[in-house]
Amino acid sequence: MNPQGAGAQRPEGPARLKTPLTELLGIEHPVIQTGMGWVAGARLVAATSNAGGLGILASATMTLDELQTAVTKVKATTNKPFGINMRADAGDAGDRVDLLISEGVKVASFALAPKADLIAKLKDAGVVVIPSVGAAKHAKKVAAWGADAVIVQGGEGGGHTGPVATTLLLPSVLDALAGTGIPVVAAGGFFDGRGLAAALSYGAAGVAMGTRFLLTSDSTVPEAVKRRYLESAFDATVVSKRVDGMPHRVLRTGLVEKLESGSPVRGFSAAILNAQKFKAMSGMTWRSIVKDGLAMRRGKELTWSQVVMAANTPMLLKAGLVDGNTEAGVLASGQVAGILDDLPSCAELVDSIVAEAVEHLRAAVSFVE
Repeated sequence: MNPQGAGAQRPEGPARLKTPLTELLGIEHPVIQTGMGWVAGARLVAATSNAGGLGILASATMTLDELQTAVTKVKATTNKPFGINMRADAGDAGDRVDLLISEGVKVASFALAPKADLIAKLKDAGVVVIPSVGAAKHAKKVAAWGADAVIVQGGEGGGHTGPVATTLLLPSVLDALAGTGIPVVAAGGFFDGRGLAAALSYGAAGVAMGTRFLLTSDSTVPEAVKRRYLESAFDATVVSKRVDGMPHRVLRTGLVEKLESGSPVRGFSAAILNAQKFKAMSGMTWRSIVKDGLAMRRGKELTWSQVVMAANTPMLLKAGLVDGNTEAGVLASGQVAGILDDLPSCAELVDSIVAEAVEHLRAAVSFVE
């Protein structure tokens, strides 16, 4: 756990950035740690929130009981705001929403946009709703449904939101939401204060980062796996559909190279075995796994093989990010892995990002006559 303890106060630093995001969430700094499966657990989330950002628990790879335990641990180590990332289409989404509300969690984030009625339920309970979007039209849709903010992720990030670069996707979403007052958070390719300054200059209210927080000393990812990330070059990732039929940006591990060059039949056979493991670990029935897979992929014209392979992803990610098997597992990654070379604490990371952003914003103002 974070050694600072519950609600510990760090020395006041000179750098502060007040944005619509910090005002909405009641956080010190406009920096969000995303809900990465098997990575964003209680320790990382509490450390991020204690650092003045917003930590988000990844609940998709937790059972309901595990999520309850994680929330209890976070609340024991920080009194700062934090959030939970959920799948709106999961069979037990209602139970997870009820847990979030009863525990007084500040933020609900979603990889797939929740429907208007679910947003309304959360907002009636005082919860801030922040879906992730990969297109301007999706941003307009969730805004009309009542979302409080949106995270827009460019292709440099996890890959599942599409290939459009953040430098193009971000302004398109900002234009689409102009006049709504809804804060837009930029994600995909951010790792330092220069990126935060750039995002704010575009008109965003903050940044969200995944890989950068994975590569901190507060992350529970095995040290050998972290070294594998730090040794990566810019060309060390690939957006693959061979994991479960959907695009994922991952490091080029031995398994990924085999999946990319191997036959679909072989990959499907391995997927069934991993789906069985995930079924045993999560307590889910085959019926619920297939139901969730169908809901998650409705309208995407995927095959039955790809639907079944949906349960493959959690176990492949666990093998890499939890068990430390870099050759037999999958290591989700943004392209920023190719430029990172250190493992700061969350407090060091957030403080340095904000201080650097302030420096660059002040320098930019000096150009104005």
